[in-house]
Amino acid sequence: MAGLEGIEQPRRHGSATAARWSPAVEDEHALKVLELFGNPTEAEVPLPSRPESAATARRLAQVVVLRQWGLSPKMTEDAVLLVSELVGNAVRHTGARVFGLRMRRRRGWIRVEVRDPSRGLPCLMPVQDMDISGRGLFLVDKLSDRWGVDLLPRGKTTWFEMRVADR
Repeated sequence: MAGLEGIEQPRRHGSATAARWSPAVEDEHALKVLELFGNPTEAEVPLPSRPESAATARRLAQVVVLRQWGLSPKMTEDAVLLVSELVGNAVRHTGARVFGLRMRRRRGWIRVEVRDPSRGLPCLMPVQDMDISGRGLFLVDKLSDRWGVDLLPRGKTTWFEMRVADR
């Protein structure tokens, strides 16, 4: 994981980050994450259940959705946000040491899956304007076309799907 820490380092320095950030630097970091962890379109990518894994998953999603699949910036933005929400829920609520990220594309759809060893089901809660947490599944529900949970013999897969235009 030492390689990941080196990638995430620039984000920890507040104002110094703004001076060093650029789309080219972000692309370089995203490609490095893909190299370190693997491609979630080819096989499930195992990620440690730590808060920094949300950033790793966002970068993987960004590389896949924007570069590999060539989807629009808006679609990429929404997909990256929803990946972050599912990963954040897996880290915060499952007690897992590791969870899996998988991304699939089929005609007219993309699907993102986060698998964890907990059989506890996520719960869509009503959200108020002043709430500071609990918005994850609300966002998934609003921005995806459909989402759900598949119970497995040992755990579950939480997923969302979005309609996309085929090339």
